[in-house]
Amino acid sequence: MKIIHLLTIVFCLALLLKINVSSASFDPLRKVYIVYLGEHVGDKTFQEIEDLHHSYLHSVKGSREEAKACVVYSYKKVINGFSALLTPDEAHKISKMDGVISVFHSDPDKSRPHTTRSWDFINLLEARWDTTQPSTREKLLNQAGSGQNVVVGVLDTGIWPESESFSDVGMGPIPTTWNGICQPGANYDSSHCNRKLVGARYYLRGYEANFGPLDPTIDFRSARDSDGHGTHTASTVGGRNVPNAAAVGGFGIGNATGGAPLVRLAVYKVCWNKPVDRGGGGTCLDDDMLAAYDDAIADGVDIISVSIGSTTGKSYVDDGGAIGALHAVKRNIVVVCSAGNSGPRPFSVTNIAPWIITVGASSIDRVFSSPVVLGNGVVAEGQSITPFVRGTFPLVYAADVEIPGTTTNLTFGLCNPGTLSPALVAGKAVFCWRGSTAEALEVQRAGGVAVVLGNPDDGVGVSQTPYVIPASVVLSDQKLKIFNYTQSTATPTATLTPARTLIGGSSPTPFMAPFTSRGPNVIEPNLLKPDITAPGFNILAAWSEVASPFGVPSDNRVAKFNIISGTSMACPHVAGVAALIKAIHPDWSSAAIRSALMTTTSPVNNLGNLITDALGNFATPLQYGSGHIQPSKAADPGLVYDATYSDYLLFLCSSIGNFLDPTFTCPIVPPSASNFNYPSLAITNLIGAVTVERTVTNVGAGNTTYTVSTSVPRGYTFTISPSTLHFSATGEKQSFSITVAAAAGAPGNAFGWYTWFDGTHVVRSPVVINTV
Repeated sequence: MKIIHLLTIVFCLALLLKINVSSASFDPLRKVYIVYLGEHVGDKTFQEIEDLHHSYLHSVKGSREEAKACVVYSYKKVINGFSALLTPDEAHKISKMDGVISVFHSDPDKSRPHTTRSWDFINLLEARWDTTQPSTREKLLNQAGSGQNVVVGVLDTGIWPESESFSDVGMGPIPTTWNGICQPGANYDSSHCNRKLVGARYYLRGYEANFGPLDPTIDFRSARDSDGHGTHTASTVGGRNVPNAAAVGGFGIGNATGGAPLVRLAVYKVCWNKPVDRGGGGTCLDDDMLAAYDDAIADGVDIISVSIGSTTGKSYVDDGGAIGALHAVKRNIVVVCSAGNSGPRPFSVTNIAPWIITVGASSIDRVFSSPVVLGNGVVAEGQSITPFVRGTFPLVYAADVEIPGTTTNLTFGLCNPGTLSPALVAGKAVFCWRGSTAEALEVQRAGGVAVVLGNPDDGVGVSQTPYVIPASVVLSDQKLKIFNYTQSTATPTATLTPARTLIGGSSPTPFMAPFTSRGPNVIEPNLLKPDITAPGFNILAAWSEVASPFGVPSDNRVAKFNIISGTSMACPHVAGVAALIKAIHPDWSSAAIRSALMTTTSPVNNLGNLITDALGNFATPLQYGSGHIQPSKAADPGLVYDATYSDYLLFLCSSIGNFLDPTFTCPIVPPSASNFNYPSLAITNLIGAVTVERTVTNVGAGNTTYTVSTSVPRGYTFTISPSTLHFSATGEKQSFSITVAAAAGAPGNAFGWYTWFDGTHVVRSPVVINTV
C-alpha cells in the first residue's frame, strides 16, 4: 500500500510538472529533501536551471525521466536549488557532489504556525515617558504615510480576503515596484486581490509529496485561509481600521487596526491542515517555504513576516526558512519571525539566525475578568472570553468523577479525553486542574454543563480562547482554594459570572507570556535570541469565517475577529513597525532597521519596574531580548549597528563555518561570534576577560556627542573605550571596544547593559554573560 500511495503522490506531481513518469521506479523509503546550491549566477533561462537540477538527480537515478519525475520544486528565481523525493542514500550521494552546499530533509513534523488593544497599549507605554507627545502612534503613522508604499509579504496559512481589514477603499495605486500575482485557486480568483491585498500565492507540492493530494474538505487549494492564523497575522501587520470589531460574545470590542494600516499585503500560503489520520493540526514544509521566499523576493516585497517555526532551533544550513531569509536580507528585505511557543524551557527559541529579527511574546493591559464564586462565598479569580449567562451549578473535581483505570498518578484531575464518567458528571460543572479546548470538550462529552479550568503553574497570565460550554480559567494560585472547597462539603457549588473587560489598572504590564520561547541560542550562544518582545497575549485580529473560533472543527459558529495568543501574534506587531520605519527611511539597511527596533526598546513595565515573567519574577534578556518594542523611538534611534551580507557570512565562519555561500572565503582565524556587530552582546564560557568591538553609524543630526553608561552585574566589570563618541555628520561611523571581565566567584549567568546617550537618544544594548 505504501508503494501505491507514493506512486499516486509522484504521479500527481508529475501531472503538475507536465512530465511523464511511466518509466520511473519508486521506493517507499523516499522522503522530500532540499538540495541547496546557493544563488543563481549569470543569465540562465529557467529551462537551463531545471536541466542543471535534473542532472544532479540523474546521477543517482536510473534514468533522466525518473530524475524529472522525483522533482518537487525547482527554485529558479533567486534561490538556486531544488527539492525532490529521494532515499537517504541518494540524498547522501548528492550532498557530496560539486556545487552542493547542503542537503536536508523537509520534515512535515518540524515546523508549524506559532500560535487591537495591543497597539493602543504600545502607544501608552511610550506616551507615559513623554507627556508632551500623547499621540506618538499618530505622529509615527503620519510620518510614515501609514506604510502605503511598503509591501509586506506574509508566509502563513493564507488569508480571508473579504475581511474589512483588507479593504482598499481610499488607497492609492499599487507601488510600481510590485511584480507579484494573484494566483487563482479554489474559491479564489484575481477579484480577491486589490490595492490593499496586492498578491496571493500558495505552495502545495511539498505538502502533497508527504501527505498525498490535498483533501478539499480540510483546506482550500488556494491562498484562502481555512485556519484563521494567517488572516490574524496579516491583519495585525497591516489591517485597515475597523471600528467596533470584537470577538465572539463582544469581547475586546474597539477599533481593530494593523501596525501599518495602509501597507500593501502579499500573502504566501505555506501552511496546511494535515489529514486527521496523520495527526491533524497544521504543518509548514521547508521546501514550500523556500519556494515562497524565492517568489517573495522576486515579487518585490520590502518586509517578510513569518509566524512559523519548529519547537527547537535548527542549524542555519538545515533550515529552509533561514536560507530563504538570508537571500532576502541580501537584497535588503527585512525578515521578522516568531521566537516559538516552547517556553518557559531554556534553549527553546527558534528562528535564531542573526539576519532574522526574532520576536518573543508579552502581555497587554487588558483582561477579561470572570470570577468563580464558590458555595462558601470564596471568590476564585478567573478569566474568560466564552459568552454565557450567569449560572450556579453543582461542582465536582475531575479526579473524583473519573472512570476507574483511565488515569494515573500523573494524569488524574486533568480531564483528559475519555476519562470522565457521564454518570457522575451530567448536569454539573467540572473543575479540571489544568486544561484548554480538549478538556472542555471532554467535560461536554461527559454531560457537564460548565467547566472551571486551572491555569498552568508556570504563569498568572491566562491565554484565552472561547469554549464550547460556559467556562472560566482560574489563575494558578487560585486552584488550591477550589480543590479544598470541593473536598470540604458533600454538595459543592460554583457560580460562573460572565466576563467583564478590564483595561489598565495597577497590575504590572507587560509581563512575558509563559509560553514564549527562551534563550540561550542553541546553535550559537554567543548571539542573543530572541531580539525583542511585543504583544502576543490575547490579541484581537481578523479571522477566517470558516474557522471555528472555539477551536473545534465540528463547531459551525463563525466570527470575523478572534482573540488568540502566541509569538505568532507578536511577530506581526514588529513587522508592522518595521514597515513604518522602512517607509520613513527607505534607504536604511535591514540591519539598521533591526538595530533601531532593538536599541530603542524598554526593559521596564508600566509601573517603572523591570519586566517580569508570568509568575512575577524579574525576566531577563533571554526572554525579552533587548526589551519591549517602542515604535516611535525606533523611527529616530540616533545610532544604529549596521551589518552587510559579508558580515553575516563572517559570523558563520566564526560560528558553524561558512556552509551557505562558497564564494566567500573565511579567514584562517575568524573572530569570535561575539564580535559580530549586533545590537546586543552575548558572551558564553567566559574565562577571565574578553574584548569585542562594535561600530555604530550616526543616523541622527551631525555635530553630536554620545557618552556611555553601564549597568554591570555583581562580580563583573565592563570597560568601554572610548567612553565618548563624537559625530560630525549624519552617516559617520565610529568604533569602540567593550571588555567584559569576571572576578573570582562571579555568578555563572549574569545580565547587564551599556547605553549611549546624547541628551536625546537612548541607544541601549543588553549584555548576557555565561562563565565556565
